[in-house]
Amino acid sequence: MSRFWSPFVKSLVPYVPGEQPKLTKLVKLNTNENPYGPSPRALQAMRAELGDDLRLYPDPNSDLLKQAVARYYQVPASHVFLGNGSDEVLAHIFHGLFQHDLPLLFPDISYSFYPVYCGLYGVAHETVALDEQFQIRPQDYARPNGGIIFPNPNAPTGCLLALEAVEQILKASPDSVVVVDEAYIDFGGETAIALVQRYPNLLVTQTLSKSRSLAGLRVGLAVGHPDLIEALERVKNSFNSYPLDRLAIVGATAAFEDQAHFDTTRNAVIASREILVEQLQAKGFEVLPSAANFIFVRHPQHDAAGLAATLREQGVIVRHFKQARIAQFLRISIGTPEQNQALLDGLSGL
Repeated sequence: MSRFWSPFVKSLVPYVPGEQPKLTKLVKLNTNENPYGPSPRALQAMRAELGDDLRLYPDPNSDLLKQAVARYYQVPASHVFLGNGSDEVLAHIFHGLFQHDLPLLFPDISYSFYPVYCGLYGVAHETVALDEQFQIRPQDYARPNGGIIFPNPNAPTGCLLALEAVEQILKASPDSVVVVDEAYIDFGGETAIALVQRYPNLLVTQTLSKSRSLAGLRVGLAVGHPDLIEALERVKNSFNSYPLDRLAIVGATAAFEDQAHFDTTRNAVIASREILVEQLQAKGFEVLPSAANFIFVRHPQHDAAGLAATLREQGVIVRHFKQARIAQFLRISIGTPEQNQALLDGLSGL
């Protein structure tokens, strides 16, 4: 039936998400979901929203949530954009801000949705190699470009770029949009939103899927200069003028207002990460320094694909990437202490 396709569809290479297994007894450490549940206040707000008003469209501007984000990050609401998960926000960014003659730059090992969006929207791009320690070198981005994007912490490595280094990239490309994709920033980094008022070319994206345990709700955001936000709003309103539903708006708002739950669960993940790093190092694993809710590991004596298969036989799923430079690494999401112990038990033969 592909004869009915638009011509460009045949050349697309879609993003492949981490497996969502149907079996319930598996220990799922492959998609970086938070092992702890959402804020009880968020759940309560969504329950309260269930009623006759669901027959009505939601607020197309999601003003309630925009105001909550603006208060949280101490920026004007005009600096905030919202979408269905950060993936939709990123799609609008690629469509509305990155279609230029010069190539978009992003790391050679990075979020694998970036080249997918380039294919979808016809964005010329070049990858910039991480160094031998899998770190971003800011000086490598100081060259002509049509935009720059990178996750911070990076994915799938988990490595963090200090704010001073982010600022170095911004200063070197004042005429290009620089997007810092902060899906994992709350697990060990400092957000670049603090730099938005000083750099009109900076756009920071975040998601409520990870640190706020709302992956099933699909809420993402961007913070930047109103000129950048207006471009995204124009694309959104030409694509889907009601991106967030009523439950998402009230649930996400309540999640931002529940600081205590956010801190408790975030700190639990960070503490478990540090313990797991030490335990895996004791088994001979090399673990890259992580500021995310996952770790990136390899073992000098064991093939990564073989380790992933062995763990699966033990009921534990981790993520293995086949890309050349990282084919011997596994990405392991941080679970509860019990889930992390199941991982260690699955590796007991090492």
